[in-house]
Amino acid sequence: MTTPKYREASRHLLSQGRAELASGDTLQASEKGWDAAAQMLKAIAEERRWEHGKHRHLSRVASRLRAEIGDRDVFRWFQVAEALHGNFYEDQMELTDIGDSLDDVERLLDKLEPLVGG
Repeated sequence: MTTPKYREASRHLLSQGRAELASGDTLQASEKGWDAAAQMLKAIAEERRWEHGKHRHLSRVASRLRAEIGDRDVFRWFQVAEALHGNFYEDQMELTDIGDSLDDVERLLDKLEPLVGG
């Protein structure tokens, strides 16, 4: 996928996650929130030629970006997205917590999107 497609997919997935949450599908809302964060990280990684093909690479991308821009929230919000991914499998989060987590994912996207070129 190309950088612009990752970025577009990221925003689309967040919107889908919010729609899934509104319909009560907490599992799909959780997974869409995770995927929204993952796609934005992949957009940046693709542009910078950083590895991003495996799940573990995304944690490294988030850590590198935290160091690069000097903002702890980048990694913290990535961990929130990771919790959403875990919730897809475990179904342990409350509806309101998923909603708050989607808000944090949106904050992450807002912070990362300016780092994506063209």
